Amino acid sequence: MTTATPATQNKFERLKSEKDGLAVKAELEEFARIGWEAMDETDREHRLKWLGVFFRPVTPGRFMMRFRAPSGITNSDQLRVLGDIIQRYGDEGTADITTRQSIQLRGIRIEDLPDIFRKMEAVGLTSMQSAMDNVRNITGSPVAGIEAGELYDTRAMIQELQDRIISKGEGNPEFSNLPRKFNIAIAGCRDNSVHAEINDLAFVPAFKDDVFGFNVLVGGFFSGKRCDAAIPMDVWVAPEDVVEFSLSILRLFRDNGLRVNRTKARLMFLIDEWGIEKFRAEAQLVHGKTLITAAAKDEIEWEKRDHIGVYPQKQAGLNYVGLHIPVGKLNATDFFELARLAEVYGTGELRFTVEQNAIIPHVADAKIPTLLSEPSLQRFQVNPGNLTRTVVSCTGAQFCNFAMIETKQYAVSVIDAVEAQVDVPKPVRIHWTGCPNSCGQPQVADIGLMGVKVRKDGKMVEGVDIFMGGTVGKDAKLGEKVMKGISIAELDGVLVGLLVDKFGATTKP
Repeated sequence: MTTATPATQNKFERLKSEKDGLAVKAELEEFARIGWEAMDETDREHRLKWLGVFFRPVTPGRFMMRFRAPSGITNSDQLRVLGDIIQRYGDEGTADITTRQSIQLRGIRIEDLPDIFRKMEAVGLTSMQSAMDNVRNITGSPVAGIEAGELYDTRAMIQELQDRIISKGEGNPEFSNLPRKFNIAIAGCRDNSVHAEINDLAFVPAFKDDVFGFNVLVGGFFSGKRCDAAIPMDVWVAPEDVVEFSLSILRLFRDNGLRVNRTKARLMFLIDEWGIEKFRAEAQLVHGKTLITAAAKDEIEWEKRDHIGVYPQKQAGLNYVGLHIPVGKLNATDFFELARLAEVYGTGELRFTVEQNAIIPHVADAKIPTLLSEPSLQRFQVNPGNLTRTVVSCTGAQFCNFAMIETKQYAVSVIDAVEAQVDVPKPVRIHWTGCPNSCGQPQVADIGLMGVKVRKDGKMVEGVDIFMGGTVGKDAKLGEKVMKGISIAELDGVLVGLLVDKFGATTKP
């Protein structure tokens, strides 16, 4: 493993060398006894993240907790447990669907962690290794196994890969000390619903000599200093080899990734240093078998879909119903209601998407009219406006100390104001992020909004920089900054102008 010397180690490498983050799992009962203020500062603010628990300076004493949901798949029992957990915290207990198909709960008290972990384990939930220098939630098609036109059902391989990485939720020290976080996406459909181009490691469907498999992309990431789309590795992997190949890439990154400068520790920086040919050669050595060159073309052909609405499954007589969850925000009552809908109309399964929405699969034809008449579908709509349906937002300043502006509230209010002024002929993807860390992924949006402070009339006010040109699906590319320093007060007017000029919108009388 490549390590920095003590004199050159950054503070995160030092804290990892002093104590494995996974070690704090054995100390939860003691943390609960002594309370958050008495905890060792490094355990509280850093090592707890190995368990998916986040100290938040803007809500001292109230922690955030991030759960894993491979391919975004959950069930009604899990949803009720999530609702139970935050219900006890009243107005301070809320949740967000993330842009990696997982769930984050807010308002958690350290005193309740042992009980929360017991409840999670009882229904198969885990938050292990969901933060810091670990592999994040593995994204997959939210309609895997039910989409009529899918090429490969990726659910089993994604679950197996997670189980190997975190030892079925127990925590796995083999992969708990990467140089930096690591994102994996596996696409089995033709529409790139996993945003392959922004992952450190991504698999996209491709036929090699008429045999199905995956072309491999590597190095995609966003940060406050640099954003890069993933690049072809010139490797094709058969489905049965995806898990082992992924673990080989993780071992390669773990042992050779750059660890001195934390801002240059993501996988792409290792690829920069080595070059893609050496990276491929070293990966082959770690993998222990000859790598097959990539297929000439991949099978990403469709336009990006948000899966909102009612769609027939490949199983005769069944449908999946995509619900729009406004900016991905949920409370305890919402969890209970989604669990009820999933059980009454489907099989109890619910899936989350990277657009922060939800899907109820396996709804029989005869049940569709009754489901669509449910009062809760007035909020969780199946046919929202062409701007509302595609809005994505990061956490924002309400809970995140990095965010320069509030995002979720503006994402709703500004879009409501814009939709009142224009008719838009087709969906326009608008993403909000509170800071350059780009958790809201503005670079993959038609219109991306990044929070900044703007001076207006001698005062600093909340505003955004505007990105445009991001595309997903076929020939995906990252957008670029086109406007700077637009205050929130003037933003709806600016967006109306852009929608009319660039997206064919017409103003309402």
